[in-house]
Amino acid sequence: MRIVALAGGIGGARFLRGLREAIGPEDEITVIGNTGDDIHLYGLKVCPDLDTLMYTLGGGIHEEQGWGRADETWSIKAEMKEYGIGPEWFGLGDRDFATHLVRSQMLTAGYTLSQVTEALCVRWKPGVRLLPMSDDRVETHVRITDENGTRAVHFQEYWVRLHAAVDAEAIIPVGADTAKPAPGVLEAVAAADVILLPPSNPVVSIGTILAVPGIRAALTAAPAPVVGLSPIIGGAPVRGMADKVLAAVGVEATAAAVALDYGSELLDGWLVDTADEAAVAAVEADGIACRAVPLLMTDVAATAEMARAALTLAEQVRA
Repeated sequence: MRIVALAGGIGGARFLRGLREAIGPEDEITVIGNTGDDIHLYGLKVCPDLDTLMYTLGGGIHEEQGWGRADETWSIKAEMKEYGIGPEWFGLGDRDFATHLVRSQMLTAGYTLSQVTEALCVRWKPGVRLLPMSDDRVETHVRITDENGTRAVHFQEYWVRLHAAVDAEAIIPVGADTAKPAPGVLEAVAAADVILLPPSNPVVSIGTILAVPGIRAALTAAPAPVVGLSPIIGGAPVRGMADKVLAAVGVEATAAAVALDYGSELLDGWLVDTADEAAVAAVEADGIACRAVPLLMTDVAATAEMARAALTLAEQVRA
């Protein structure tokens, strides 16, 4: 079985770890990772979502926080602070710096982001084929209004420095409209047996991937069933502040509203948590097969059960 999954950072990475446990040894997973969170810091290209996927699946993630390296130290950041070089609000540990140095050196030498990601994965062996959504530069920005007036800030600044405390007025994937899917992305979608949308942020993770011309069209044209898992349980995000960016695009923070925003032209199936069983009828009324199953990723075993439920639903809608 050839599985394609679109994924952001922590939620997507943890779901994929369970998915690996749920499939057979001959099955293949291709992950199309969000690069809209990418940012340049200290002269380096930082790819937070790609790295979270790579570290989590490769066994090097800081488990408690869900991002960054395990057993991290912070000497470089401390020295940068002594020089007065910021930003202080974005933490890059010493081990993490090495990844960004290697990536930036390879990009400067002329390698594409796809090639660099493949090379980095040689070390981490994530057990999946990890593709960036695009080799072109795409950055998600957020329009806000605060004491400094109305302005656009990088998504990382909105999420990490401001903690989404200011209302998001608009989400802009800068550069997405002229970007091209990375090599292998469209081919993987066309050849897939199942396409999954993990419980990643539907606006700034999955939504940014779908904003790259050609990717959404490829999913809707693909013969494989597309099944998503709700990142909203009981009217609130499982993790993070997805409700803040959902509000910016006029979508309620409910399991049903997210499914209807994706739409029946994209989704064939949708899983909601048992707490949202009442949403099943509304989703199915829009032509999307829906089931209520436990969706809390409490451990790898529970996450593998979620993945099996998604694969089962895919088989049901295929039939």
